[in-house]
Amino acid sequence: MGVAGGDEPLDLDAAVVIALGCNDKGVWSDCVEALEAALARFRAEGIDVLRRSRWWRSAAWPDPDDPPFVNGVVIVRTALDPHALMATLGRIEDAMGRERRGLNAPRTLDLDLIAYGRLTGDLDGLILPHPRAAERLFVMGPLAEIAPDWRHPTLDVAALSLSEQAPVARDARPIG
Repeated sequence: MGVAGGDEPLDLDAAVVIALGCNDKGVWSDCVEALEAALARFRAEGIDVLRRSRWWRSAAWPDPDDPPFVNGVVIVRTALDPHALMATLGRIEDAMGRERRGLNAPRTLDLDLIAYGRLTGDLDGLILPHPRAAERLFVMGPLAEIAPDWRHPTLDVAALSLSEQAPVARDARPIG
């Protein structure tokens, strides 16, 4: 599915940004189906998708011998605070069969909170914005697709510029 969103304007300073990733299809036919299934769970968990990117494919990082990743980004609205949102994302990962087999191991679902409005810093163990998101084309490319003018809360650089500079996963490309 391509870029989607409603007609209502987005307040990019208040944007809650979530990245989705998969490189182990699990019980689904492929990673795209797994990611679509994850998105289908969002509304029931109090997470409304306002904008979504296309799915992007890239070689696995840091080990390109692992299966390739499919990634995307959504901008959401939620009444959940950042910690409750992270707990909810973890529950969705668990319900979809995520196994935590080690750092950067293949996974059925990876949901990362990239930004929660303009909140910054270490919020009782939750670091916002995501500390490595700006370096990853598989995050910044999809985000630039749906909100090119979104500005990183600490770097104060637009998503479009960050996507052009991101050093990690330079092979990331939209697949649909």
